[in-house]
Amino acid sequence: MIGLALLGFAQSQESVLYSFQGGTDGEWPVGRIVLDSSGNLYGATQAGGSLECWSGSCGVVYQLTPPGQPGGAWTESVLHVFLGYQFGDGNSPQGGLAIDKAGNLYGSTEYGGSGNCTVLGEQTGCGTLYELSPPTQKRDSWTETVLYNFQGGKDGFVPYGDLVFDQVGNLYGATLFGGGRGNNCGDAFYQYCGTIYELSPPKQRGAPWSEKVLYSFSGIAASALIGDGANPNGGLAIDSSGNLYGSTQIGGFNCSHNEYHGCGTVFALSPPSGQNQNWSEAVLHRFLADVTDGRNPWGGLTIDNHKNLYGTTLTWGPGSGGTVFRLSPQSGSDLWKETLMYGFSSDENGYDPEGSVIFTAAGNLCGTTSVGNGNSRLGSVYCLYSSAESSSVSELVTLHGFSGPPDGAEPTSGLTLSPDGILFGTTFLGGTGSGCDYSSCGAVFEVAP
Repeated sequence: MIGLALLGFAQSQESVLYSFQGGTDGEWPVGRIVLDSSGNLYGATQAGGSLECWSGSCGVVYQLTPPGQPGGAWTESVLHVFLGYQFGDGNSPQGGLAIDKAGNLYGSTEYGGSGNCTVLGEQTGCGTLYELSPPTQKRDSWTETVLYNFQGGKDGFVPYGDLVFDQVGNLYGATLFGGGRGNNCGDAFYQYCGTIYELSPPKQRGAPWSEKVLYSFSGIAASALIGDGANPNGGLAIDSSGNLYGSTQIGGFNCSHNEYHGCGTVFALSPPSGQNQNWSEAVLHRFLADVTDGRNPWGGLTIDNHKNLYGTTLTWGPGSGGTVFRLSPQSGSDLWKETLMYGFSSDENGYDPEGSVIFTAAGNLCGTTSVGNGNSRLGSVYCLYSSAESSSVSELVTLHGFSGPPDGAEPTSGLTLSPDGILFGTTFLGGTGSGCDYSSCGAVFEVAP
């Protein structure tokens, strides 16, 4: 076995920085967290905060401030409590945040807003895009602005996953449903197969932001073997030419042969070459769900300097426990070449990776598994070492296996790398909180290699 020192890791140490408490505090953190220049962490929780929303609780945006001295405790501040449809606000974030140079935070909520969407006969709103602006005076509150209310139908419904900026300040993201195209996309209560959208800032400060659907997915037609993707999961990657890359949870290849959902895709969206033209989509890979390939990518993508794409699948692959994959452009082919970087197969190293992967400064690829790892079966933080000569994976190193309260449990999102090489992340469950469903309210952690 390759030693940790050879891989660029010393013995890893994990610390829980904060445990959510539920109730008026957050509950069930989601999406990737972001760092500001002062080392503060920001993120969102799916629940907690207000109890006014149809889902039972509305979610919050939080800040974690590092301790003033070594060994001290991090301090949590709730920056915004969502209030839901009846107050014209969003509710239930289902993705992480993006941060701009001025320290403004941007995110999405899967429900709420002013859109005319219903679930199980109840008015829920279709989801929102929001901005949180820091106070101008130290003791003032942060200010939330709803930048866009999704409308469902040909527009998006249920925005999902992390957002990404381009070089001129446009935001890009995904909605699981809506878009006006496709059927059989995973849930009888939601219409259509999802969208990729652009949110553009106004030219004049204070004017409304504008939203544009760049592409609507159509899924797999009835009785067809292959088709388009469906249910894009956010976490888009963008290259220097402005091309967008992402994955869809289902669609693509009808691997079950008795349903139309499919095993998922990786796609590219290219900007128009002239005015009044549309963005164009290309399916780069359709997952097969067998011992040579994974199924159902739930996390976003990461792009390297050579335009190779990296991601994870939740299941299947050589060990049936999900995969880490790389896709590389092929000359003369629309489909990209897939290389399986790792196939998860046992509790020892965890399995079912739901989040994306991230590169460290040393070029190691790191991520999380949502379950597995020894007897705890509560997820892990791992890194892959790739040989520079062959670009093939030589070793998986488990940096931490979660054990549940007071430790975290079930990390479902990707990691964030600090300038000094610390990995930060969240667990959906675990921590020291009480009174939440399942098992505790979730936690924010750091792993110091």
